[in-house]
Amino acid sequence: MIPTQRTLSGSSQSPRSPSSQQLYLSVSVTDPVKLGNGVQAYISYRVITKTNLLEYQGPEKIVIRRYSDFVWLHDRLFEKYKGIFIPPLPEKSAVEKFRFTTEFIEMRRQALDIFVNRIASHHELQQSEDLKTFLQADEETMERLRSQETGLFGKKPADFLQIFKDVQAKVSDVVLGKEKPVEESNPEYEKLKHYIFELENHLAEAQKHAYRLVKRHRELGQSLSEFGKAAKLLGACEGDAIGKTFSELGLKSETLSVKLEKEAHQILMNFEEPLKDYVRAVQSIKATIAERANAFKQQCELAETIKLKEINLQKLTLTRSDKVGEAEIECRELKAESEEATRRFETIVRLINEEISRFQEQKTMDLGTAFHEYAKGQARLSNNIADAWRSLLPKLDSCSS
Repeated sequence: MIPTQRTLSGSSQSPRSPSSQQLYLSVSVTDPVKLGNGVQAYISYRVITKTNLLEYQGPEKIVIRRYSDFVWLHDRLFEKYKGIFIPPLPEKSAVEKFRFTTEFIEMRRQALDIFVNRIASHHELQQSEDLKTFLQADEETMERLRSQETGLFGKKPADFLQIFKDVQAKVSDVVLGKEKPVEESNPEYEKLKHYIFELENHLAEAQKHAYRLVKRHRELGQSLSEFGKAAKLLGACEGDAIGKTFSELGLKSETLSVKLEKEAHQILMNFEEPLKDYVRAVQSIKATIAERANAFKQQCELAETIKLKEINLQKLTLTRSDKVGEAEIECRELKAESEEATRRFETIVRLINEEISRFQEQKTMDLGTAFHEYAKGQARLSNNIADAWRSLLPKLDSCSS
């Protein structure tokens, strides 16, 4: 596995000599810039790749990419790497007025950076030719490539719920002409589905309350700011010590309002966004599980079709029909197709088992960091608030006495 690094190694050896140092592939999504006007407006990003891998064009490559290029990469990987959890993309803003706010653009940039680095650090996905194209191709080439394909993930997240439900539902077996449930009955598989649905619900609930925390901090900060202005105006009307104390009270309130707004932003970026990212990640996992269910259904349908074709072949053989040869060829082709479908299904199962372990390990680290950052920020904010009010107590005591 090739570890991704945010910075280059300090080694003095040549970056094009992989055997002399650890191999690395470092990607950064930076410098978002708004281009175009009106409905045609979009954000472009500078994608910087630093590597010592010989299959790349050089130690550093800088390209310009837009959101639809990231969608292209995601969809290509989803189509080619069945059974692997493809990292999720950030969703588009449904509200036009928020599309180009500084905060939204930064959230999008951060999410895209995480997306491409997860791909670059994955032992299978990092070898993708599509990743190399994304990181190195010129803008005209990327525009031509993405115009050739429609985006699977143009679908809304809710659509993946329906996809998953559809492939789990009973399907009509057209060969037998009657209803037949084509669904995997495996305890481990059932356990996996239950875990994913439970995880999605709990993550969504946690993210909803994290959003409320951001809103509460901002509302309290705004209230303190307005109170601070009022207290300063009150202080200006008074004289002597009490007027000065009221003015200081107003200044402290305004200072704390800034700290609350800053902490609200930190909660948004380092707490709510990671939770939202894992809600999206579960959607990607569900899409992969849907592929598993679909592969299982194809395997079962082929097996049933072969049984009927073999029965038909026996009848043709008994009647000495001149269609025996054609039926034998058809049976052989179906058996080969069935064997391939079985291999495909088994490969998906094996990869999902590997991926879920990797996902749980990464989730524990990422969410542990997110909760740690939240707790640390709250402790820092509480200390700032306590210190600010405590410093005013002696002056307020002297006024009240």
